[in-house]
Amino acid sequence: MGSVALLQSLKESISGQANVKAIYGDPISAQGKTVIPVAKLIYGYGAGAGSGGVMDSSTRGEGGGGGGGVCAIPVGVIEVSDQQTRFIPITNRKRLLGAVLAGIFLGISLSWRRRRH
Repeated sequence: MGSVALLQSLKESISGQANVKAIYGDPISAQGKTVIPVAKLIYGYGAGAGSGGVMDSSTRGEGGGGGGGVCAIPVGVIEVSDQQTRFIPITNRKRLLGAVLAGIFLGISLSWRRRRH
């Protein structure tokens, strides 16, 4: 199998299996609401091939290989009901707190700097 065909085969295999449903399951329905998981999927793949003998031009060497992987990061859920449909994000509270503190620090710094000039 050539390099291009190997890469194409890897891509089709990974992208065909890397989906939210395969990782988090089907939507869940209860009490008049349906909850649909939402995730950010990151996948990558690589392959290589070679030919020619090593240190001996009279032998014909050949080789190839490849691999790939997928990472799913939950970002939230979509909640569907008779009244409304809404996206509910999954937040990292530590990251949010860090962003708020950084904003407060930046605001104080700019205010202090403005007073000095």
